[in-house]
Amino acid sequence: MIKGITLVSAVASGDTFDKLNSLFLALGFEQGKGWQDDQGRGSALLAPLGNVELITGRLPAVPPVLVEVTGLDAIHAAVQSWMLANYRTEEVATLLSAAELTHWNSRLFTVDLTPELRIGFWQSENPLHDRPVAIEGDLSAAGMRFAIVTARWNAVITDRLLQGSLDGLYRSGAGKADIEIVRVPGAWEIPSAARTLAESKRFDAIITLGCLLRGETAHYEAIYTEVARGIGQSQQETGVPHAFGVLTCETLEQALDRAGVKAGNKGFESAIAAIEMVSIQRKLAVKS
Repeated sequence: MIKGITLVSAVASGDTFDKLNSLFLALGFEQGKGWQDDQGRGSALLAPLGNVELITGRLPAVPPVLVEVTGLDAIHAAVQSWMLANYRTEEVATLLSAAELTHWNSRLFTVDLTPELRIGFWQSENPLHDRPVAIEGDLSAAGMRFAIVTARWNAVITDRLLQGSLDGLYRSGAGKADIEIVRVPGAWEIPSAARTLAESKRFDAIITLGCLLRGETAHYEAIYTEVARGIGQSQQETGVPHAFGVLTCETLEQALDRAGVKAGNKGFESAIAAIEMVSIQRKLAVKS
């Protein structure tokens, strides 16, 4: 099995060697094992990924040394800072190019360390470039059945969360007949109802909605811990996804913000998470 690849390149002089080694180290390359004898010296510069490109016919209009990066603008600033410390200021403008778009859907800038040595730094403009292959859920709720458990306590908040959840489900294609709403007295009762619904195997996912405010109860942490534990345990033991939409806030104002006023609607977010988890489970079941 191939472990890595090394390309050995000669440089024109000791000064060029020192500059190139200094630049690559400044940009985060790992210093490998070097060597030196009476005839010359070498420096290994290690990167996480190496590629070899073979060419016949016309050479491409890019530098022979290309370094792929993320955060191209930050790399450009780092190279510019390094060059200002190693070259005369008036030279930098001619030796270092601006980052520009290429015809191969990327941005590239070049730096001429010597007349014989040009290096290019580039970043793909394709957001899916080198993205790891992963199984991800779709956001279509068509054909899925959901149960929503919502607490009556702090109804000014939980009613907003419920509307957010319904909005998320309907927007994603769920039918009204495929959604069952269960109201319980407070957050403490949510896990029990969620467990009963999950064990019925009538639903693909359970959405839990509630609101706990620290100022309303002296045993706030104890209630929240048990509610979270109960919902999580129900999900793990039944295998039915449970979306967690129980708010834990210091004040009523914070809860309102998270129920659609300023910081989005946690009910909506929980519904979307439930849809995605059902989709993921179905895809994993097909692969198994």
